[in-house]
Amino acid sequence: MSLRNGIQLICYPNRIGQDLKDLKTVVDTHLSDAICGLHILPFFPSNADNGFSPLTHKEVDPAFGSWDDIEALSAEYDLCVDLTVNHISDESPEFTDFIAKGFDSEYAELFVHVDKFGDISPDDMAKIHIRKEKEPFREVTLANGDTTRVWCTFTEQQIDLNYESELAYRLMEGYIAFLTGKGVKLLRLDAFGYTTKRIGTSCFLVEPEVYRILDWINEVAYKHGAECLPEVHDHTSYQYAIARRNMHPYGFALPPLLLYSLLDANSVYLKNWLRMCPRNMVTVLDTHDGICIPDVEGVLPDEKIRVLIDNIDARSADPIMRRSAANIHSVGAIYQLTCTFYDALMQNDDAYIAARAIQFFTPGIPQVYYVGLFAGCNDPELMEETGELRDINRHFYSLEEVEDEVEKPVVKRLLTLMRFRNNYPAFDGHFELNYSNDSSVAMAWRHGEYYCHLFVDLNFNTSKIEYVDVETGNTEHLQF
Repeated sequence: MSLRNGIQLICYPNRIGQDLKDLKTVVDTHLSDAICGLHILPFFPSNADNGFSPLTHKEVDPAFGSWDDIEALSAEYDLCVDLTVNHISDESPEFTDFIAKGFDSEYAELFVHVDKFGDISPDDMAKIHIRKEKEPFREVTLANGDTTRVWCTFTEQQIDLNYESELAYRLMEGYIAFLTGKGVKLLRLDAFGYTTKRIGTSCFLVEPEVYRILDWINEVAYKHGAECLPEVHDHTSYQYAIARRNMHPYGFALPPLLLYSLLDANSVYLKNWLRMCPRNMVTVLDTHDGICIPDVEGVLPDEKIRVLIDNIDARSADPIMRRSAANIHSVGAIYQLTCTFYDALMQNDDAYIAARAIQFFTPGIPQVYYVGLFAGCNDPELMEETGELRDINRHFYSLEEVEDEVEKPVVKRLLTLMRFRNNYPAFDGHFELNYSNDSSVAMAWRHGEYYCHLFVDLNFNTSKIEYVDVETGNTEHLQF
């Protein structure tokens, strides 16, 4: 069965309550008619990066629950799960076998051995896209005392896979078959852009190799009844390329576009993007990462991006920067702004509801991050405790907190809006962008006799929905 065109909740396995059972209780109690899917962030055994350093994709960390809990959720909701395609943990059975047996290990070629590239010049190093404050290599000592270097783009615990070897493809095919057997319908392909290692390039989104890998994964997923959602933050043209390859792209340009539109009461750039954006997107306003800036470059003018950054930076944690592998202390353009979406909009309830209304009328499948569901504010205490800047937007909600949060007026308004988006049949039809002036947005959906229209006034942050009640034939109104 294909994915339903309804709202999905992005959540951790242990931040709405303590585990997967608590998560299901909350979803069944408060969200059963407001969502039809769940993107559960990694619940696998992991030793770094909040779950994104999996030892395997075939086990559930016992602290979160079991496969019975996952299957109970997948029986009722479309399930999206992360498939970490770029790397696995240094505590995985495959890597520990390599450490023990060296190049005699059956898994030796599963990893990217840096020394095989020979000397890497400073110019080549300067081109490599990195994600940490050091070169993307790690020296390891084998059991026999020999040392070698492996590629690790992210933390030292996350060891990159070698897609020049059949072993990487066999590992991924086994994971895909297993996960789809547990009811997973959508595979979020985490960090896929870093799978291409070619010295003399950025080693990030290297074309055409990256699409060969993507197409192979998509074919395997399709064979097992699942769809793919490749995750990448870069120029929006990459999302168009993904959309044309029978995969779901992310609408990552939307969050900064909406923030600019609401804060400046200017809909021009948003509407330009809406006219041409992929129709099979997954849309988000917030995720477990920050508000990413590369995705809106070329969509918003540079000077508008600078104004937006300066506006939000005043009430967020330090931004996450781009760096150079040749100079690990270099600081380039901003990569992510670390802030909840609600705080980015200065905790303005009307502006926040307007943002969600526009998101829900934008083409694609909407996802709502759990902190955004509760209109959550920044959590500086958690960020300071962990030292991870993005944890400012990763609050742990107890079950008692959840009961309080769902009673907040802004959350009640959001849930009403979510229920409409999730259940009104017009969203299975065709999207229309209607005429509006430069400080408003008018959008509509039509499917047979079903029709709904949204008008947002950006000057006053008012949101009005007009829709046809097919049973009565009457035109009804919702105002937020």
